[in-house]
Amino acid sequence: MKHGDVTVVVITYNDAERVSEAVASALAQGDAVGEVVVVDDASTDDTPRVLEQLAVADPRVRVVRRAGNSGGCGTPRNDGIAAARFPWLVFLDSDDVLAPKAVDALLTVALRHDADVAAGLCVRRELPGGREIPWQEQLFTTESVHDGVARRPETLWDTLSVNKIYRREFLLSRRIRFPDGAAHYEDFVFTARVYAACPRLAVTPETVYVWHVRYGTGQPSISLRRDRIQNWQDRVTAHRQVLEIMRDSGQRDLLVAAQTKFLEFDLAVYLSELPSRAPEYQDAWWRISREHVRAFEEEAVSRATPAARWRTAVLLGRERQTANLPRLAELAADPPRLPPPYAGDTREPLWDEVRTAPDGTAGIVLDGLADAPLAQLPFYVTAHVRAGRRPMLELRLPELYGRTAHAGPGSAIVELRHRVTDAVHRYEGAWGTLPGGESLRAVVTVDAAALCAHDTITTWDAWVTLAFRDGETVTRPLRAGSGLGRSVRLGRRGRLLLLQPYATHSGCLALRVAAGAAGVRTVVAGRLARHKGR
Repeated sequence: MKHGDVTVVVITYNDAERVSEAVASALAQGDAVGEVVVVDDASTDDTPRVLEQLAVADPRVRVVRRAGNSGGCGTPRNDGIAAARFPWLVFLDSDDVLAPKAVDALLTVALRHDADVAAGLCVRRELPGGREIPWQEQLFTTESVHDGVARRPETLWDTLSVNKIYRREFLLSRRIRFPDGAAHYEDFVFTARVYAACPRLAVTPETVYVWHVRYGTGQPSISLRRDRIQNWQDRVTAHRQVLEIMRDSGQRDLLVAAQTKFLEFDLAVYLSELPSRAPEYQDAWWRISREHVRAFEEEAVSRATPAARWRTAVLLGRERQTANLPRLAELAADPPRLPPPYAGDTREPLWDEVRTAPDGTAGIVLDGLADAPLAQLPFYVTAHVRAGRRPMLELRLPELYGRTAHAGPGSAIVELRHRVTDAVHRYEGAWGTLPGGESLRAVVTVDAAALCAHDTITTWDAWVTLAFRDGETVTRPLRAGSGLGRSVRLGRRGRLLLLQPYATHSGCLALRVAAGAAGVRTVVAGRLARHKGR
């Protein structure tokens, strides 16, 4: 690496409170960063003054101010590409930050492998809580290099532009740009153009980008506006462009892989929330989705996991009103869950009791269920909370068309994982068959006092590992059943202990624990404040 190899392009609009932190994270990367080009998309707040101060404080900061707002993120990024003076490019949004030593990690692996593009791990940091969730972690387990992505089609799951470093000449020579104007999901299209150009791609497992996800803000990011049907229409429009890019490139495998990814990921994200939407939204979403998916290659569906194939079959084979949206949302969870009732039989498992629909179409068969690997089966474990000084979790595991009994789960290992730290508490129980043989039952006892931190509130997510007779294990988040709600009890040495099991947004079980009088008062005060604010 030479001094000043990299231009970091920061885009901003009306973000005076946060742009300084983003720029600081870029400048802190060290000597490899020759300049930080900040493109201001015609901000009307205090952003221009803040940027002027940043430029005075460090000569590496250059400000490009647009005369008019572009309406999106693509145009200011294109301005940054045009303004850059150094051979390598990194993109950064003003409400995010680069991880420490991110540029060194990306540039080092790019130079080592003579790559056109290098990618690293991005983490989603949920604010204000601080929990970090890796983005597409399975793609960044080890350092690797690839001539194009056709032989590694799972790369298409990484649709971000900001967790990468680009050889500027590669982008310029292939005329690769972001969509201009008010196009949303511009990352999808730009990244598809990059992949379709067959870059030499290097991968590092190092964390390079911190994507701040802010909940409860007045202006949520585009990815959090899923309650608006226009958001889904924009996403589908962007995906259509992705498919056109792959089709024009002549790389059919990438075209099919992009369609399969849509069935596996994009559909599932929105389906999991669909039951909570208004009927008008549901109808529009169903219509847009069917129209888009009907044009997919059959091979794209056959390559998908069993749960994705079944979701697709329901979408194409049922009207929205008869699709059983709550059950479909469970099947779209990550990992997927298939709750009872189980229609048909082991030889022909069916989605529902409809063997012939009113329009003459056949019933929806859950194809591949009998042969699917255990890890792909939508096992469904529900935890019912039983009160007591030492709370118990009563687990129920339904019999899934004979696959559960055949696999023979012998033990249930429950893990309570701290929401922010790496702390884990484990409890074990044995499975027994309930009368009728339709489900299995196991009971574990939780030491609630062990989950406490002094005078603070801790949150724990509940997971269960099924250990089968052949030695294989499958880990799933526990689904929340009955027994939810706050309870106050005495913990160790007579200290107050407040325990609140609750269902997360995705229907999984989590436990919130407050210890000591101060912790309990914090919870009660928060509840009263929310009540007064209504």
